[in-house]
Amino acid sequence: MRWEKVEGIGREEGPGKRWGHTCNAVKDGRLLYLFGGYGKFNCQTNQVHVFDTLKQSWSEPAIKGPPPTPRDSHSCTVIGDNLFVFGGTDGTKLLNDLQILDTSSNTWVFPTVRGEAPDAREGHDAALVGKRLFVFGGCGKSADNINEVYYNDLYILNTELFVWNRATTSGTPPSPRDGHTCSSWRNKIIVIGGEDENDSYLSDVHILDTDTLIWSKLCTSGQLLPPRAGHSTVSFGMNLFVFGGFTDAHNLYNDLYMLNIETCVWTKVATTPNGPSARFSVAGDCLDPYMSGVLVFVGGCNRNLEALDDMYYLYTGIARENEQRPEKLSLKKQLKRKCLEQNPNLVRNPVMCGYGVGAASNQPMEILNCSQPSRLNIPVNQSLLPGKKMFQAQVKEKNSAGYTIETVIDGKPLHGVLFKNQPNTLIPVPNTSRKGLSVKF
Repeated sequence: MRWEKVEGIGREEGPGKRWGHTCNAVKDGRLLYLFGGYGKFNCQTNQVHVFDTLKQSWSEPAIKGPPPTPRDSHSCTVIGDNLFVFGGTDGTKLLNDLQILDTSSNTWVFPTVRGEAPDAREGHDAALVGKRLFVFGGCGKSADNINEVYYNDLYILNTELFVWNRATTSGTPPSPRDGHTCSSWRNKIIVIGGEDENDSYLSDVHILDTDTLIWSKLCTSGQLLPPRAGHSTVSFGMNLFVFGGFTDAHNLYNDLYMLNIETCVWTKVATTPNGPSARFSVAGDCLDPYMSGVLVFVGGCNRNLEALDDMYYLYTGIARENEQRPEKLSLKKQLKRKCLEQNPNLVRNPVMCGYGVGAASNQPMEILNCSQPSRLNIPVNQSLLPGKKMFQAQVKEKNSAGYTIETVIDGKPLHGVLFKNQPNTLIPVPNTSRKGLSVKF
């Protein structure tokens, strides 16, 4: 495999020196978004820089919306055209906010979220499986804000309903840690390495089955990864590439290891020519398919605790395999698919709607907003009238009368109908078939 240094990151239009940042590829690897980190002015930043892999140039686009608090050691996950930023530290306090950057319009959005959110933390990581964002581990503070607390808890964000849940898992979970990485492959989350509460450095690999929420420790073989934290892991097909990291101030890595998830075999990768210097808190991502088989690593911190302003391509020479396999459907799913094919009135692109609900169950309510089906619906913080609260409903079916909707309020499933002839009122009525409430519009 071959390293290639990319020029321009230290120029005026580039992000400059940076560690504790994130970089995420969008548009199939055409654009690389770099956010946050500890910057060239020796402080945390909330700047956004974009590298265009076609033009091979950096820019700092004008971003609309209120920006997040400057931070480092956060997580940032790509979901469609959106970057989901969670947590980190602003240098004085830990954060647990969720911010979303819509890269199609370069707009920051501060969504309304419900449920049990993770405690404020840094050094955690996150990965996406389907529509669920999994956040694992990290380092926080005790209730008296004096002692550090290392976590091995797991939180799941439903990215359609914007609801947090603390997951109840079983099996053999990773020990509490920070400075680890989380990656996803099919329905699995893979956690690699990190540093625990005893200042011990780790090289273990744990896998979470996201369908059963069962943890297991992966028994690996081959040229085993040495213990480390602060590394970067980039997933490419069935392979995970681990670069950099540290075990102490005088033992930093610039080596490259590859883990095949299917065979559980580690390989120490020989590269040519000379690659990046030893570093930690480096960010990386995969630029495939736009740049076939190419990974990218940006910035980091050296053994003198100085931020770095370089950027490297790694040409893996690996072609992405077609991971699509014949879909195996249960009889129930086959029946649903048949119904979809036979009924042209079914809504194929669900619409997410937000409504205001009053304390009085028989009082008509005003519809506050309704999104379009072609865009990700993000519930935005907005003021409500006294006695009302916000909830979301999902349009499930279109019929001659209007639309069938579903939602959950205070843990209770609700079902209703949005009638075409009454577009601006909501009238709750009893539901005799299921627990909860059926609503008419």
